[in-house]
Amino acid sequence: MIATPDRTPLPRRFFDRPVLEVAPDLLGRILVRTTPDGPIALRLTEVEAYDGPNDPGSHAYRGPTPRTEVMFGPPGRVYVYFTYGMWHCMNLVCGPDGKASAVLLRAGEIVEGAEAARKRRLSARNDKELAKGPARLATALDVDRALDGTDACATGETPLRMLTGTPVPSDLVRNGPRTGVAGDGGNGDLHPWRFWIANDPTVSPYRAHVPRRRRS
Repeated sequence: MIATPDRTPLPRRFFDRPVLEVAPDLLGRILVRTTPDGPIALRLTEVEAYDGPNDPGSHAYRGPTPRTEVMFGPPGRVYVYFTYGMWHCMNLVCGPDGKASAVLLRAGEIVEGAEAARKRRLSARNDKELAKGPARLATALDVDRALDGTDACATGETPLRMLTGTPVPSDLVRNGPRTGVAGDGGNGDLHPWRFWIANDPTVSPYRAHVPRRRRS
């Protein structure tokens, strides 16, 4: 018998820990997005950790900028960035206030509100693909830069909220190199900081970084 996921909101202290503790512990947790079409709930199945000044793959590696200000805290807030001029990606800030670390939400299973998610992901061949990848996840949940800085631990009416869900047993958690990260940040021996649920069909395929060719 499968236990019903815990709908208790995750407290801020959950995120006020080192990023490599928070990232695997987010697997199985539930993210709820409130939309005009109703709530969409997503069970996290894949994440990546980014450790600020200690991590050449992090947006905050070289210090704060207007774009990365949210990453410096407080924990439990949402960091949304725009990439390749096309897609948004969503992160959850963690660690102590003032230290820039965050967890990229790479993939998940839509467990509530699939109809609303399908309206935004018309190219998905089935529901397993609705949030299979960070850009697809953000699109399915209607997440863009307007939600940058949202407090995912807030009470009352809030567009995004993290719930306790059902934590994943450690023997089902896998880790490896992060997807598409260049340079030392993509070295799987140094940064095996992508975490996923073993054999879950919503986990995205791994892709190594491919340098973009300059036009001649």
